[in-house]
Amino acid sequence: MVAAGHWRDYGLWFDPDVAVFAAFRRSAERPEVRIEKRPQLHLKQGAYALVSEHGAVLKRGHELHGVLAPLERRLMRLVGE
Repeated sequence: MVAAGHWRDYGLWFDPDVAVFAAFRRSAERPEVRIEKRPQLHLKQGAYALVSEHGAVLKRGHELHGVLAPLERRLMRLVGE
């Protein structure tokens, strides 16, 4: 999405409990989306979560490719335009 020009920047953050990938539309804003991995949730809701700009969990799952599906659909539309 950075190469497609939809996101301006991205950031990584690691903690013993969570790993986060955050994508920014502009560098000075809150991230547009966050992809979080919380290993302690792998037996419950799934270790991966897609979180919106406002903190709402958009998708949660056990496999990363299923959680990233909404973003991949948006990328397909961007390439087609």
